[in-house]
Amino acid sequence: MVRYPSLYQINTRVWLRELGAALGRPAMLADIPEEFLDQAAARGFDYVWFLGLWQTGPAGRAISLSHPEWLREFQATLPGFAEADVSGSPFAVTGYTLHRDFGQEEDLFGLRERLRERGLKLIVDFVPNHTAPDHPWVQTHPEFYIQGSKTDLEREPHNYRQVETGRGSLILAHGRDPFSSGWPDTFQLNYRHPALREAMTQVLLKLAKVADGVRCDMAMLVLPEVFQRTWGERSLPADGSDPMDEPFWPTVTGPVKAKTPGFIFMAEVYWDLEWELMQQGFDYCYDKKLYDRLLSHDAAAARSHLWADMVYQDRLVRFMENHDEPRAAQDFSPPVHQAAAVITYCIPGLRFFHEGQLEGRRIKVSMHLGRRPEEPVDPNLQKFYRKLLACLERPEVRDGRWKLLEVRPAWECNPTWDRLLAFAWERVPGQRLLIAVNYGHTQGQCYVNFPFVDFSGRKVILQDLMSETVYERGGDDLLINGLYLDLPAWGYHILACDWSD
Repeated sequence: MVRYPSLYQINTRVWLRELGAALGRPAMLADIPEEFLDQAAARGFDYVWFLGLWQTGPAGRAISLSHPEWLREFQATLPGFAEADVSGSPFAVTGYTLHRDFGQEEDLFGLRERLRERGLKLIVDFVPNHTAPDHPWVQTHPEFYIQGSKTDLEREPHNYRQVETGRGSLILAHGRDPFSSGWPDTFQLNYRHPALREAMTQVLLKLAKVADGVRCDMAMLVLPEVFQRTWGERSLPADGSDPMDEPFWPTVTGPVKAKTPGFIFMAEVYWDLEWELMQQGFDYCYDKKLYDRLLSHDAAAARSHLWADMVYQDRLVRFMENHDEPRAAQDFSPPVHQAAAVITYCIPGLRFFHEGQLEGRRIKVSMHLGRRPEEPVDPNLQKFYRKLLACLERPEVRDGRWKLLEVRPAWECNPTWDRLLAFAWERVPGQRLLIAVNYGHTQGQCYVNFPFVDFSGRKVILQDLMSETVYERGGDDLLINGLYLDLPAWGYHILACDWSD
């Protein structure tokens, strides 16, 4: 396994629907073309995350169709919107079996083998916080859920619902986080219930047999301090069993990895809880903080973020967009998009790409929909990503040593240096990169401390891999004075560093 892998996320429902339109019939996992898998491998990806593989039910879809705010979003997103376009949220899971629309269980194993033949690994969803309202546990094990009172229902009808279960009429809580209202197409699982924790452990052990890793939705919500802050005394098991207050994740991440070496846990996580989840066994955690700083054009804050310890940085998920965020081509203007992508993907961590990002899709599609509007390809952005992905395949970027470089003013009273970021990659002599980005809206100048000391006494050749421009500099001058940079607004270099005697 490489030290710094890349991941490609696919919205399975939407993508297979488009494939089916080309085939003239509904498409299933077995219909995924060999050419697509070959292309994913050729682009340098290591993992493919097929989002939304699991079975969902009619209850979730019915709620999606009845929610006024969601319906307004669907109509604004999709020209010619119809009820048939609504599939329901893939995070309202009724069971961790392959959705019947995508084929039989053996088709999932077949997809995994086809990926493995190309050196690719399969990532699937795990939704720890909640289930769909028509999950079998609602009937067979209602004690697995947070239960409320009539007073709760009267006071907070958006957070609770009365439902008939196998043990009579109960009031169950909708899944939510401590800062938002309930998600009406879900019921909240109770992680203080010992039997629920064991049942979810068995789900993860099952997933480890069919995939190479899981992306855990809102993973921080089941941390004891977050869970109890959200639910308080309501989380005391209704059947009188002893409540479990120990963290859930360490009880499963270790055993799953022991039984399935190489299996990875990736967390969607916010609120500065990334390090805590890493300590509890997660291999990778979302880096929303860098994304937010780049979105706000805050170069200094982005640089400060990159001074963090490498043990932490190596395990962050770097992204420009995902299914929860707006499309990068919509939120970042073209020059800013390219500059932000060079920063995002040319630093340590897991490099996360979203299907459609490389082609410049601009419309974010709700997870409740099974169709998206047609959009033209942006040829300039597509060309940019083709070059960037080629850079990311280089061995020094996948397995080398990374260093954030010091930048300093090019001359006194020139403040533009503070908008420039620079870093270096090195694996062995002959595999070295120096990357610089002016993340600002005006031209900027600076000196960068040159990091490769064995270039002394040599003529240094700097080849920009994104523009094919070649620069020559003296090694001694670079080591004494640094590399002078003068970059336009949002300009960047990815420089392969070599020498000639």
